[in-house]
Parts: sequence; C-alpha cells; structure tokens
Amino acid sequence: MSSLAAQTIDMINMLPEEELATVNSLLKMLIRAWDPDFSKLTASERDSLERIEESMRNGDVYSEEDVWS
Repeated sequence: MSSLAAQTIDMINMLPEEELATVNSLLKMLIRAWDPDFSKLTASERDSLERIEESMRNGDVYSEEDVWS
C-alpha cells in the first residue's frame, strides 16, 4: 500500500459515522467513474493474474477431474 493510501485510510478512520457514510458514497461514485464496467484490475489483481498466467504457461494447471479425484 502506498503511503498516500495509508494516510487516506488513517484520515478516514478519524471521521464520525455520518461523514464516513458520505466518504463511502463518494468513493463508490469515483470508482464507477474510473471503471464503469468494473473491468480494470487493481495492482494486486494484476500481480495475481500474471502469476496465474505464468503457471499456465509452465503447464501447472489442473482439470476439474484432477481436483475432485
């Protein structure tokens, strides 16, 4: 987590419940404006996806039958 994100979370945690609800609504609007169809990946999602893709390229995949047997 970046220092800016940590600072923002610290400030949000200082707010009373009513203002916290307002910030929550604002963040939801910002996220929808930034990614209206929820198709963008966060940094951690991108890292996870890249690890999965690398495993698949290396042949480290299992079928459903492998999992349940």
